Formats: sequence, C-alpha cells, structure tokens
Amino acid sequence: MQTNRIKLNLSAGVASALVALTLVGLKLWALGETQALSVAASLADSAMDLMVSLGALAAIWYAARPADEDHTFGHSAAEDLAALGQSLFIMVSAGIIAWAATARLLSGEPAPIMAHESGIAVMGASIVLTLGLVLWQRHVAAQTGNAVVKADSLHYLGDLIPNIGAILSLWAAQWFGMEQIDSVVAIGAAIMLAVGALRIFKTAWDGLMDRAADPRVIDGVSEIARNHPGVYGFHDLKTRRSGSVTFINMHIELDGRQSLEDAHAIGASLRRAILHAFPGSDVMIHKDPVGVEPHPDDPSRKTDG
Repeated sequence: MQTNRIKLNLSAGVASALVALTLVGLKLWALGETQALSVAASLADSAMDLMVSLGALAAIWYAARPADEDHTFGHSAAEDLAALGQSLFIMVSAGIIAWAATARLLSGEPAPIMAHESGIAVMGASIVLTLGLVLWQRHVAAQTGNAVVKADSLHYLGDLIPNIGAILSLWAAQWFGMEQIDSVVAIGAAIMLAVGALRIFKTAWDGLMDRAADPRVIDGVSEIARNHPGVYGFHDLKTRRSGSVTFINMHIELDGRQSLEDAHAIGASLRRAILHAFPGSDVMIHKDPVGVEPHPDDPSRKTDG
C-alpha cells in the first residue's frame, strides 16, 4: 500500500516536471516569434513552475527516504531551503518583466507584436496541458493525501490566468492594434508572480524558523486528544512544520494504575487517530500518570487540556 502511494506521488511529480519543461520550450519559441511581453511573463511563470516542480519531485523522492543517523528527523527542511531560493529568483524575474513592460509603455511606441496566431496556439496548448496536469494531480492527491501534490495542483490552477491574459493580449493586438495591452498584461502577470513568490518565501521562512503549525491543525489535534478514550488530559502540545511534514509532540495523562501495555495501547491508538486526521505528520506522544505533580526541578509547563 505504501509503495503504491509513493509511486502515485512520484508519477504526479514527474508529470508536473515534464509539463513544465514542455511549456518552457513552447513559450520560448512563441516569445521568439511574437516578441510579446505577456508571453515573456507567461514564460517566466512556466520557468518558475519548472523549478517548483523539480523541487516538488525531489521533495517527494526525499520524503520517501527513511531518517538516518545524521538526520534523525528526516530531510524535509531541504524543501524549505529550495523554496526560499526559488522565491527570490521569482521576485527578481517579476521585477525585470515589470520594468521592461513599464519602459515600453512610457516610450509611447510599443514594439509591434508578430505571429499572433502562433502565440495564441501555443498559449492555448499551454492551457490544455495545464488542465490535464491539474486533473491528474487532484486524482493522486485524493488517493494519497500528499500535501506537496495538493500545493502543486493549486499552483498550476493559478497559472491559467497569465496564459489566458497572454491570449487576450495577442488577440487585441491582432484585431484592434492595441499593442499597449501586452505591456499592461505583462505588468499584471509580474505582480501575480511577485505575490506568489512572497507567499512561497513566507511559508519557507516559517518552516525554517520552526513556526507552529496552522491553528486548525493544533485545534484538530487538541480535539482528538480531548475526546480520545482513556486520555484524561494533555499538556505540552508542541508543533512545527518542516517542508511537507508537520511534527507533533505532546504529553497525555493516563490512569497510572493500568498496565504499561494498556497505556501503550491508548497512546498508539491516539497516534493513529492523529495520523488519520493529518496524514504525513510525525507524531510523538509521552505518557504521564493523571494527577502527577511536576518535580520542582522540571521546567514549568502549561496545561492544554
């Protein structure tokens, strides 16, 4: 079962990288034919997609590797490091595109756009390929629950907007001679690129700084622990996210008179319940007798539930 999940996730990663590589090649040719900045913006977006897709593929492959002696918590932080570098590259690309488009607008003489039909055909093919990829990624995500595949699917859905904008720009230039729209679309696409890059940067930065998991995850884990049979309370619930893995550590309070075997069974059952609700997490549970008083030398602790 686990092997099939890994294969499905890898197939989604490979498909994403191949589609992105194909789109980069097509849009490079279209840019040479049309000289349209809107196509250049879409090309930059696809180049970003290629890097993100390769990073996602590496992350899926890396996540399948077991922890080793040097990386006892796994290797998921590499995802955040890669994303941080990607976001900086994207912001620079967006700035260059916006600068070129603004300069073309201010010049008062926008460069003529050529080979409109070829550009529209390439952008149309890009939309079809992107939709096909999104459908496959959603199928895989539904089967495996992989967070990387889900995020990549949402990212590609957002990419449809620059492609549609480029088609509208080329169409307006062809039929109405409105080459200025090309620069406007390029500026809009550059802004979208920059906003997306900032989101990627923040997510990666939060992961590297061990920021707590999403409040919905914390509330969900708390609710599961609070209502789990045999658990009288819990405390010291700590979470952090690293790459696509959420680490969850907590202490639960159990009946101290029961056997160690029974206590272990309750803890293992709670862990399974958390993993079922939040697949791909790393859960560590410490068991305390209910009502035990902390030792004076122990750090102060906050009761969570």
